[in-house]
Amino acid sequence: MTVTLRPARSTDAGTTGVILHGFSREHDWMPQLHSRAETIAFCGRMIDLGWVTVAEIHGQVAGFLALNGDEIHSLYLAAQVRGQGIGHKLLEHAKARRSELSLFAFQANRAACRFYESNGFAEVARSDGAENDENLPDIKYVWKREEFGNG
Repeated sequence: MTVTLRPARSTDAGTTGVILHGFSREHDWMPQLHSRAETIAFCGRMIDLGWVTVAEIHGQVAGFLALNGDEIHSLYLAAQVRGQGIGHKLLEHAKARRSELSLFAFQANRAACRFYESNGFAEVARSDGAENDENLPDIKYVWKREEFGNG
């Protein structure tokens, strides 16, 4: 399977929105705060801001990563392609462009927490969720590039 990464185009808002909305519908712990149309519009805004890189398989968007400065705002994959290394490839793409990255993952999303920890992210804080829209307890993770030198 060949995965191609590229900057998202405005025409990718629909597919990225469907992927993100689909994730929220899959999990009973995730509150349903936004309609599919609102989620597509949200992805369109992230794309317009230049945050989004998409992963394509056979010319079809299979997942995306939204990077706002050093913060990974979103990393989502279509359900049928999870566990195939695409998320890792998107993370490596972001790591190649930054010396430090941070993100928040919901505590209930154990698979995401395991994924980030296995990709070198360390837990630095936990919250009760009062600061996020979903009101769900979350974990802040940070990754820092290891610098090798004479230091």
